Amino acid sequence: MDIFVYLEVKMKLVCLGVLLCLFFSRLGEARVIPEGVPSDEPPAVPYWPYSTSDFWNYVEYFRSIGAYNHINEMARAFYAHQHLGNTLGYESNQGHEH
Repeated sequence: MDIFVYLEVKMKLVCLGVLLCLFFSRLGEARVIPEGVPSDEPPAVPYWPYSTSDFWNYVEYFRSIGAYNHINEMARAFYAHQHLGNTLGYESNQGHEH
């Protein structure tokens, strides 16, 4: 009699394990991203309408108040317009003048 109880409990555990595996496999499935989504497009070049001296004045100001994250954002916009803009992950605007 004890062997039947043991087998019944074991079968319930096996069924529970299979159900859990099926449930968790559904959670782990990868999401399909269709072609032509915005992530395929390169990021737009940030616009820097000011002069070079303005840039360095802003750098000194943000450094004095400890706002280093603003310096990084501003530098990304400023250097994207320089000839080394392609090395920062942006496409350069050829023929674009300030």
